[in-house]
Amino acid sequence: MSSIILAIVIGAAFGAVLDRIGATNPNWIGKMLTLTNLHLMKTILLAIGTGSVLMFAGQMLGLVDVGHMSVKAAYLGVFIGGLLLGTGWAMAGYCPGTGVCAAASGRKDAWFFIAGGLLGAAAYMVTYPAWKASGMLDNIAGGKVTLGTVPGSKFDGIWAAQGDILGILLGAAFIVIAFLLPERLAGRGEAIAPAE
Repeated sequence: MSSIILAIVIGAAFGAVLDRIGATNPNWIGKMLTLTNLHLMKTILLAIGTGSVLMFAGQMLGLVDVGHMSVKAAYLGVFIGGLLLGTGWAMAGYCPGTGVCAAASGRKDAWFFIAGGLLGAAAYMVTYPAWKASGMLDNIAGGKVTLGTVPGSKFDGIWAAQGDILGILLGAAFIVIAFLLPERLAGRGEAIAPAE
């Protein structure tokens, strides 16, 4: 029971942060994707970079158990799904997490986004045997692999580099990019984005 309460508290805190930085507003997403306001992109890069540095440094110091690391298999369907998700994100102004947070904050358009996502998931479940038979769900690049081998993990690395150090370096690069990015790369005016 305590793990459920902890999950609710962490989820609510994460949702509050998403709302606070503007990720639950499709107008901010539109401004980011049209490069007219990069505040949200800078925040996302900073969060990913900080999380990466803390996680991999924690693993090196023995503070984070490598056994909890989960890696999803790579297959063609993941890349196609990523393109579909990105297109949907650009069109709707929401990704699955921000859509749920936006609905919780009272945005009615987010409920339609959630309904569309659930319908898409149901359609995938119904057609799963056809996708499986197509070969698009067959593992590529060894299936469950990481960029570099993380000592103590059960996953192989694509490159010979130590995964912990690679994770810290990539995280540090994301942090540097977040600070170096200007506030905008294109235009001066407001971006055209989905309705409020």
